[in-house]
Amino acid sequence: MKDLQAVRGTRDLMGGDLARHRRITDRFRNLAERYGFDAIDTPVFEFTEVFKRTLGETTDVVTKEMYTFEDKGGDSLTLRPEPTAGIARAFISGGWQQHLPMKLYTYGPMFRYERPQKGRLRQFHQLDAEILGVPEPQADIELISMGQQLLNELGIAQHVTLELNTLGDTECRAEYRDVLVDYLSAYKADMSPESLDRLERNPMRILDSKDPRDRALVEKAPMLADHLNAQSEDFFAAVRDGLEALGIAYRLNPSLVRGFDYYSHTAFEFTTTALGAQGTVIGGGRYDRLIEFMGGPPTAGVGWGAGIERLSMLVAEAPAAARPVVVIPVGDAVQAHCLALAGELRAAGIVTDMGYRGNVGKRMKQADRKNAWAALLVGEDEMARGVVTLKRFDEGAQEEVRREALVSRLKELAPA
Repeated sequence: MKDLQAVRGTRDLMGGDLARHRRITDRFRNLAERYGFDAIDTPVFEFTEVFKRTLGETTDVVTKEMYTFEDKGGDSLTLRPEPTAGIARAFISGGWQQHLPMKLYTYGPMFRYERPQKGRLRQFHQLDAEILGVPEPQADIELISMGQQLLNELGIAQHVTLELNTLGDTECRAEYRDVLVDYLSAYKADMSPESLDRLERNPMRILDSKDPRDRALVEKAPMLADHLNAQSEDFFAAVRDGLEALGIAYRLNPSLVRGFDYYSHTAFEFTTTALGAQGTVIGGGRYDRLIEFMGGPPTAGVGWGAGIERLSMLVAEAPAAARPVVVIPVGDAVQAHCLALAGELRAAGIVTDMGYRGNVGKRMKQADRKNAWAALLVGEDEMARGVVTLKRFDEGAQEEVRREALVSRLKELAPA
């Protein structure tokens, strides 16, 4: 039945897939807190206007990809396609200006209606890190460093390249936009329909077009680097110097752009060739005018997002699940006693399962299927004497352990 199938572009996560997701989010959370970031969790849906303002009403995300619906009160709501807009909205509505600077991190599901393919789902999951209220290049360096460290700790940095560009400040961006439009306007007949549509409203996005017709034009287009003012050159030099001081390698990519006017200065992506067309695993940049653009106070900002599904595809193996001990009651009379024993072990931090039914032989086989490293057998005699029979599967060893010494003995013997 169709109603009992997962919706196209979504997937159920369990086993190794879920273990990889959790490994990534656990590493990210730990890393963000080491970098002094505070956690934030915004709603999965916002008023549609929040995303129209930040993503642009005519962009593909807004016109074709957002999950937008009208609620019973008549309000237009949208499932979040990305996290930054919600964080910016929270900053404005919460009146957090007095708390600047702020370093925030979050992760969770995002939603876009697009054709599902490798590394791209309609419900996907994303990591996100933002620094607000720091206009200096040190914030850019710190965020890029944090992204590099995440890749290092996941063991996938060797598959990824940092690409870097500058978008300049508002003044030189405006100058360059005019120069670029003048150049491209002479080749309208040679441009792809998508880039022709972008020419007036978002011309810098043409620079990262993948259409061969546009690539031929972009290769000969004026370079933004030739139109930077002194302030923008100094900012970008400071970012590069900081990365080099940290030993972070990068490749300059003049085609790496962000189309909206609230972006400025640093744009960066960590990319890979191991995932085919979906090559960006972390992407970010500086957006000093975003919060002001949304109606808030002028507030510097820089951040990045990372797709958990794409990172997961690069992580070679799921971490092995902790092997449990299994408590096996020998007879109905000791069921309650064994439940209490399992509770004590769990409270002490020991991964513990129960053998629920069947004779002792069947329960031992069940324990083996669970990859247990030990079984704890308790019958009426053991209960009366205050002991437990500990049977270790790997060694084939068996011993009696007093109940009060069991926790310490299990921790002593547990496999690494």
